[in-house]
Amino acid sequence: MELENLNIPAINQFASLYINQKDPVTSFFHYNINQPDVYSQRLGDLTLRDFPREELTDCIASYMRGLPSADKVEKSLTKLRSGAVTIVAGQQAGLLTGPLYTIHKIISIIKLAQQQEKALNHPVVPVFWIAGEDHDYQEVNHIYLEKENKMEKTGYPERVLEKKMTSDISFDKRMMKEWVNEIIKSLGETGHTNKLAGELNEMIDEQDDLVRFFAHFVMHLFKEFGLLVIDSSYPPLRRLEKNHFHHLIESSQSITNAVLEQQEEIKNCGFSTQLEISPEAANLFITINNERALLEREGFDFKDKNTGRTFPCSELLTMLEKTPEQFSNNVVTRPMMQEWLFPTLAFIGGPGEIAYWGELKKAFEYAGLKIPPVVPRMSITLLEREVEKKMTHLGLTLPHVLIEGVADKREKYWNSIKVPTLEREIAELEHLLQQKYKDIRDKSERIDPGMNQIVDKNLSIHLHQFDYLRKRADKALRDKHDKTFSDFAKVENFLRPIGGPQERTWNTLYFLNKYGESFIHDLLSLPLEFDGTHKVVYL
Repeated sequence: MELENLNIPAINQFASLYINQKDPVTSFFHYNINQPDVYSQRLGDLTLRDFPREELTDCIASYMRGLPSADKVEKSLTKLRSGAVTIVAGQQAGLLTGPLYTIHKIISIIKLAQQQEKALNHPVVPVFWIAGEDHDYQEVNHIYLEKENKMEKTGYPERVLEKKMTSDISFDKRMMKEWVNEIIKSLGETGHTNKLAGELNEMIDEQDDLVRFFAHFVMHLFKEFGLLVIDSSYPPLRRLEKNHFHHLIESSQSITNAVLEQQEEIKNCGFSTQLEISPEAANLFITINNERALLEREGFDFKDKNTGRTFPCSELLTMLEKTPEQFSNNVVTRPMMQEWLFPTLAFIGGPGEIAYWGELKKAFEYAGLKIPPVVPRMSITLLEREVEKKMTHLGLTLPHVLIEGVADKREKYWNSIKVPTLEREIAELEHLLQQKYKDIRDKSERIDPGMNQIVDKNLSIHLHQFDYLRKRADKALRDKHDKTFSDFAKVENFLRPIGGPQERTWNTLYFLNKYGESFIHDLLSLPLEFDGTHKVVYL
């Protein structure tokens, strides 16, 4: 593997300004991540606070029981119990780890933890917070595969009709094995295929729900780096969060007002906001009859948006005491809950997360908290040598493909191989025919006005034949140059699939099947720095 750093501008203007720590975006956060002493400042701030270290460590250790482990995982638990700070990132539990950016987040927290432990001479632990409380099954139940020069969504066939939290969604083991094995088969057999298929089938045997399957796969890949994982919906964690939920319920109006006030400041600076939040938002979910419903305030009561049922505040607090696992956070309160629980040296986020965390500053302040240093996750593109050769042959440059894609170059190539005289002669004949039919229409109308429809129909048949001729000529020309168009498609699918970054579409399974598990270790051995550049890894 070789590493190249490129300056690729972020699509999100807010995130682009944040990466460079430019005003006014910096005013929406509590720390300037480009200051050389930002982590020592944050470490000092964390020493002034108390955290439930014993209970939290026991909770994480309990959740991770039964997942792949190693000595470094046990050392991370010991560190956390004894005063370590954490680097945290989170993501939904996508099937087979979901898009590559999930892997990039995990690599980011591991690298930053390693770097800051050395720089601060203080233990730092990477923690991945699995958003098992999310209920958007359609976001996590598929991966994309390249088939016949196209990227196609391949969905897991088992249906889920209820709005269940992902951690409550179990799967049929036979069906999951068939689906996974079909995917691996479609990737093509390599020296790593049988081992990978066997390991995934063992994971399916050992786990029963989507989040545990995700956690197992992640720890299988990253256990040697001391990673800790926790499901946000894990019942013992909910019990640990009970007092904080109590605060969120009683302060829901003030928290919403704080977010709305912060959003107004952001809008006044010319930015759009990410969070859709109404003045009645309670920013909490409640699970009733296996369905997760968002709560809104209605006067002094709370209303379940699914059924319209209302709950007095006192009833919610009683439910919280008895069954805290019924409660879960939304996008506003999850970062606050994370900050209460973990001694977070830094939070790793993607462009969208950076934008919405900036909308939470006043809400954090209301709760007596600071937004931790929010560090952009590493943005990585993996480039195979075969794809690089095709780019060179096509006269494409990597920055252009990553930013613009290949559509303009492909269109330019298409225009260069077209036979202009053929199109011109077809167009001339088409124009002549239309003129002649105009004369025929005028004359036939004198005979019988009803003839117009027959003439028009006859003309449309001929025009359709011209279109057919054009399409057949184009197809023949494309077939003649099929190799070049296939090369364009390969470059596009690999580097700019579906018009977006590679990391939002591709899954790690392709690379594990082709390069083996050493692929992950090799990535983490690269000198990856948090310098705002886009990382290109040549495979």
